Amino acid sequence: MNKAEFIREIAFKADLSLKDAQRAFDSMVEVVASTLKKGDKIILAGFGTFELRQKQERLGVNPRTGERVLIEAQNTPVLRFGDMFKDYFN
Repeated sequence: MNKAEFIREIAFKADLSLKDAQRAFDSMVEVVASTLKKGDKIILAGFGTFELRQKQERLGVNPRTGERVLIEAQNTPVLRFGDMFKDYFN
């Protein structure tokens, strides 16, 4: 499922117009991004936790040349699913 299909499904399930579903999706993405950028977490009970994790500097390998490359430290957004959501699939 791609983004357009996802938004179409949300519009159908929530009885929204495509425009309203698109706006809701874009707003959710913006709220998550701005909250993580401030250094806060988002905990959605029954679904999961969005947080920002610090990845340490490390050595990698360029697959084309085999050359070792230094990969700088970076912040990475992470979604850790909650047990209730995981139980939905088992």
